[in-house]
Parts: sequence; structure tokens; C-alpha cells
Amino acid sequence: MSSTRPCVSSANTAPIKESEPPVRLEFSPDNSLNGKAGPERPVWLRGVRTGENLVLVFVLAAMVLLPCAEIVLRKLFNTGIPASAPIVQHLVLVLGMLGGAVAARDNRLLALSTLSAHFRGRFKEVALVFSSGFAAAMSFLLCKASMDFVLASRRLGKTLAYGVPLWIVQLVLCIGFALVAWRMIRHAGTTWRGRVGAFALAAAVVAMGAWAPIPPEQLRIPALLTLVIAVAVGAPIFTALGGAGLILLWSAGETIASMPINHYRLTVNPTLPSIPLFTLAGYFLAEGGTARRLVKVFDALFGHLRGGAAIGTVLACAFFTSFTGASGVTILALGGLLMPILLSAGYKERTSLGLLSGAGSLGLLFPPCLPPILYAIIASSTGSSIGIEEIFQAGLLPGLLLVVMTGVWGIVKGPHVQAERRRFNLRVALDAMWGAKWELLTPVVALTALFGGFATPVEAAALTALYAFFAEVVIYRDLKVFKDVPRVMTECGCLIGGVLLILGVALGFTHFLIDAQIPDQAVAWVTANIKSRWLFLLALNLVLLVVGGVIEIYAAIVVVVPLLVPVGVAFGIDPLHLGIIFLANMELGFLMPPIGLNLLLASYRFDKPLVEMMRAALPMLLVLGTGVLLITYVPWMTTWLPSVLK
Repeated sequence: MSSTRPCVSSANTAPIKESEPPVRLEFSPDNSLNGKAGPERPVWLRGVRTGENLVLVFVLAAMVLLPCAEIVLRKLFNTGIPASAPIVQHLVLVLGMLGGAVAARDNRLLALSTLSAHFRGRFKEVALVFSSGFAAAMSFLLCKASMDFVLASRRLGKTLAYGVPLWIVQLVLCIGFALVAWRMIRHAGTTWRGRVGAFALAAAVVAMGAWAPIPPEQLRIPALLTLVIAVAVGAPIFTALGGAGLILLWSAGETIASMPINHYRLTVNPTLPSIPLFTLAGYFLAEGGTARRLVKVFDALFGHLRGGAAIGTVLACAFFTSFTGASGVTILALGGLLMPILLSAGYKERTSLGLLSGAGSLGLLFPPCLPPILYAIIASSTGSSIGIEEIFQAGLLPGLLLVVMTGVWGIVKGPHVQAERRRFNLRVALDAMWGAKWELLTPVVALTALFGGFATPVEAAALTALYAFFAEVVIYRDLKVFKDVPRVMTECGCLIGGVLLILGVALGFTHFLIDAQIPDQAVAWVTANIKSRWLFLLALNLVLLVVGGVIEIYAAIVVVVPLLVPVGVAFGIDPLHLGIIFLANMELGFLMPPIGLNLLLASYRFDKPLVEMMRAALPMLLVLGTGVLLITYVPWMTTWLPSVLK
């Protein structure tokens, strides 16, 4: 993570110079937060790396340009590009699998456990071999299942567009999982001893699955326990969900080909391309000078007020998170800019740490943030008709409530006497807003395209990404076309690939649960044991708080929502209201000790012990928890605006 300096702060802090470099995000979302892997020395490996990166750039560029071209052609010439929608949908499949392979290449697959960071010596080596070998085995089995799916699809003889057989595109499933398996083994150690050990373990697991000496159903529990251990010592999250699905299908005597089938169905969902496209827009903003200019704007507008530094912090974080879709990116990108501002304004260090940790997740309910989009997609698959526009409308007032409550807490905790409080300077404020005008217009572009009726959600996302590119590359020139843009797009593809890898296998696991009638059993159990709707909502908050603290938000949406929606419907809860309750609890879970994501990232960003971060974040946990309870028990905050705008 590159070091950053503050922008304009309170009266006793000098303004940042426009010539200072923009924030460069080098956050590695792997569990150890250890950044990117070092360069690969062999020439052929460097060639593979370059080729993979170029394909990611090409795929993302095509996903942006095709929907934008559709808008122009439809509005000006009343025509369009034949089969552009299914092409973009299948480009998401390519992006997901290749991006997942690149994430595995750079050792950046999302992991759940931090235990491996505390291992030393031989024990650390053994844990790495075990987790990598088991992950490689699951990846190989997913590759085998994908091949079965592709061969079946080939026999059907379907085409995607322009005569291209569909199975050729689907083949990327096999290639992607094979690359992930290979790279899991490569990362098992720096010497061939560790890699050979991981390969032997992977081969043994696969052989056990193919030629089990005892009935598979008797091996279900031991296999699941082994999976839990592997994930606990560092195996990626997709291994946990994909491995659980594979083990349950195998032990039940069912075909494991249903895992890649469900993975494929998710990635080619008509609405899903909006997620990587909005993410790309957020990446262009994050890697340009947006963070610096936004902080300057909010400081100029509110820095003269008591608690103005806190207000500016809350608004800047909410704006940034709504576009990046990741509270972790917000903390890492804005933390170094905002922390000195809060301290110079007289805030105690602990208060500043807590405010930044809590504010980092604000914005998850605002458009065009990604979790609400994914919730709408997954909830709709359960039979509930929820549109992307509706979920964003439902989240507007609850999101504003959380922003206001956080800002008020920041004002209350601010210094009562502020020496040298500066006067409001209209000229400085206008200059700051003028300097950030193109970024400030980004929400207008996104919302107009999303709710204006002239573009689909995917087209709106593509237009927003193109606008962010134009602002940061052409107007501000913070990013160079050939130097920075490919790197940014590769980073985005890597993140999206890691996320889609989780989502795809999670959906396969979820469908097994549905086929096993687990949601029906859950509805029956809950309705038999909980009679009060209000008691159910309280229990729901407690369960979701724990889920949000231990499970990555995207995986939680795919796994939990199909189980949750039928139960909520049984208690007469509006699916929109249920969705906002779910997302608000996930937002709160980022602060949940001991492994809330915001706590871990803030501890890493500010170089503070995790225990200290927990203490600092506890007041914010209580404030946002109160907000979540209000959202839960005052449903009109969620349902009023969608009903008015129908």
C-alpha cells in the first residue's frame, strides 16, 4: 500500500498540493494481507502472465463498449448489435474464470481464516501444504465436473452467436478450474518439496473420491471435518463452499456436474454484468485522484463546523463505498487521508479509529453499490420479484439514517472547544467542488442511467464505467492509457474473478440445500418454535450479525438469502424490507469482533493491534446496531419510497 498524505484538513493543516500522486490501491484481498506475489522469473511464465492480463483487459473493454454502443444505436438509429446481450453475459463467464485464475496466480483468493498468519516454522509449512493440496483437489474435481457439463452441452449442439458453439465458451470453466488447481499447488511452498507434498495430497483426495473403500455416506462427516480444518488453516473461501457442495453431492450419490451448471447459470444471468462494470467504475475512481479531491471538497464544506471533520469523513466514505462496493477499499484508500484530518481537528486517536472503521462500510445501501444488486438477483431466483431499482429505492432512507447517526456520533464525540477553528470560505469551497466536479457528477450519471428509463441496468453500469474512465484518463489525466489503465483493469478483473469464483460454487452448494428441502425444513422449524413476528426479527438480527462477522458478504448473499427469503415470507415480511435488514446487518457485521473485515483492515492500515481496534470500534458498533434495529422494526422506512415511485 503506497503511503498517502492528507488533503485539506482543519485550520492547522496545510492543504495538499494538486501535484501529489493519487492513491494507488495495492490491497491484496487474501487473508494475510501480504500484497502481490513477486514476479515470476521464467520467460514463459511471464508470457502467460502478460497474456492473461491482456485477455482480462480485452474482456472488460468489450463489456463496457458493447452496451454503450447499444444505447447509441438504439437511440439514434433504432437498431442494435445482434446478440450483444448474451455475448456480454458470457464475457462475464470468461472474466470470472480467468480472473479467478489470475487471483490464484497472485495468491489473492479470498480466505476466511487468519490463523495461518500466526503459524511458524515447520507447522506453517505443513499447514500451507495441507490447505493448498486440499484446495487443489477441490479445484480439480470442479474441473472434472465442468468437463462433464461441457461434453453434455456439446452434444446438444447449441450456438452462442454468429455460429460460435456454446460449448467452446463454456470450456473456460474447465480451463479456469485447472489453472486454479495448478496454482494452488505452486503456492504450496517455495521449494519442490512443498509442491510435491500438496500434489500428493490432492491426488490422494481425488483417488479417495473415485475409489472409496467404504460407502461415501459414511465418509461424509470425516470429509466435511477435513474441509473445515483446511479452511481454518488458510484454504480459500471458494474451497469451503465448493468443497462442501462436492462432498454433499458425492456422498448422496448425485452427479457433481450440477456444481458447474449452477456456476454457469449464475455468471450468465442477464443482470450480473452490472456488478463487474460498476466495480470497474469504482476502480477507475479509486486509482485516480478521486479520494484526494473528495476529501478536499467535504473538508472545505464542513471543516469549519464543530464536528465538521467527522461529517466530511462520513460523507466521503459513504460516497466512495457506494461506487467501490467494498468497505475495505474505502478504509485503505481514504484512511491515510482522513486520519490526519480528524486528529488535527482535535479528535482522540481512538475515536478517529472507530469512526473510520464504522464509516468505511457506509454506502452499501446506496446505488450503484454491488451487494444490493446481487441480493435482487438471488432473491428473484427464489420466486420473489425484486428489481434492482426497487432495492436501491428501499435502501435510500435506511442508508441515510445510518449516515446521519454516524455523523451525529462524530459530532458528539468531537472536541467541545476547538481552537483556531477556521471560518467558512465560500471561494475555497467552490474551488474544491469545481476541482472535483466530474467525480461529483458520477452519481448523477449512474442514477440517471439506472432510473431514467433509457438504459438497462447493465447499460447503465457500462455507461458509468465509461464515464469514470473518461474523467480519470481524459479530463484529470491521473491515469495513463497504456501505463495505468491496463493495470487497473487487471486489478478489477482479479477481484471480480475471486468474487465470482465464490459466488458460482456457493450457488451450487445452495441448490443442493434447496434440493434437500432445507429451506422448507427451516420454515417449519422456525414457525413451530417462534410465534411472534417481532421475536423472529430480533433472532434474525442476531443470526445475521454473526453471519456478517464471519462470512464474506457476497458468499453470505448467495448461501443465506435463498434460505432466508422463504422464512421471511412465512412471517409476512416484505422481501424488500427483508433485503435491507439483511444488508444492514452485513454492514454491521464488518465491525463484529473478533474477525470483522473492517477491524482486520483498519488494524492493518493503521498498524494497530486488533484488540485496540475492537475497543475503538465498539461505540460505532452500538450506534450502527441501534440504526439496524430501527430499520428492522420500522418497515415503512424501507417500503415507503418504492411504493411512491411505482
